[in-house]
Amino acid sequence: MYAYLKGKLVEKNPTYAIVDCNGVGYFLNISLHTFSLLPSDENVLLYTHLQVKEDGHTLFGFAQKAEREIFLLLISVNGIGASTARTMLSSLDPAQVRDAIASEDVATIQGVKGIGAKTAQRVILDLKDKVLKVYDLDEVSIKSNNTNKEEALSALEVLGYTRRQSEKVIDRVLSTDASLSVEDIIKKALKNL
Repeated sequence: MYAYLKGKLVEKNPTYAIVDCNGVGYFLNISLHTFSLLPSDENVLLYTHLQVKEDGHTLFGFAQKAEREIFLLLISVNGIGASTARTMLSSLDPAQVRDAIASEDVATIQGVKGIGAKTAQRVILDLKDKVLKVYDLDEVSIKSNNTNKEEALSALEVLGYTRRQSEKVIDRVLSTDASLSVEDIIKKALKNL
């Protein structure tokens, strides 16, 4: 029903945002990923999804179309509701969710609070083909990319950097060029740590 809302950001919270669109304030449920991308007090454009249920209408906001696409894919899985999908997108960014599904990385998905092994496997089973097709991914490149990423993470941990800090930097490095070798990933990551 609503594709996006464009207006002045009135209030910003880690779980919701209020956007004033010509005098009407819209309450949008957001993920931490969207929260981190929102400016403090400016005009914003948030992509939306309206969930209609018997007990009410809930509006979800997303800073990027990609996050909304992943959200819609996640809620299409039996057993994954909007709050679980939002929790996933708060714990992982959309690219990490996409790559975890494409590479059958149960551990990453299971690492999200409230998701067990069976649910993680169901997400992968239901969405892997859709993710590979929609994002035009090659299964082999995803697996080798994840292997290179893991090797680079291990090397940086040995050098004394925390996994969480290293992972963010490596993700940034890989977003510019996903075909880098382990050595190149480490070199570029060290420049940014």
